[in-house]
Amino acid sequence: MESVILGQSMQSGFQCASCGEWNETSVDESAGSRQSYVEDCQVCCKPNVLRIEYDRSSEEYLITAVLE
Repeated sequence: MESVILGQSMQSGFQCASCGEWNETSVDESAGSRQSYVEDCQVCCKPNVLRIEYDRSSEEYLITAVLE
């Protein structure tokens, strides 16, 4: 996963836990190194709980998705 920094947010993505499709998302860096929120899949519209952690070694946010 490649992340791009845009001001206070970083463009990233996740794989939908329901349909498996790739989704683009933005991570708000000001919200901390560990975050959790719900985002609907852009393809199947199912809600995904995103758990986001910043990996200092790779300097990227790692996102895991599970169905709500």
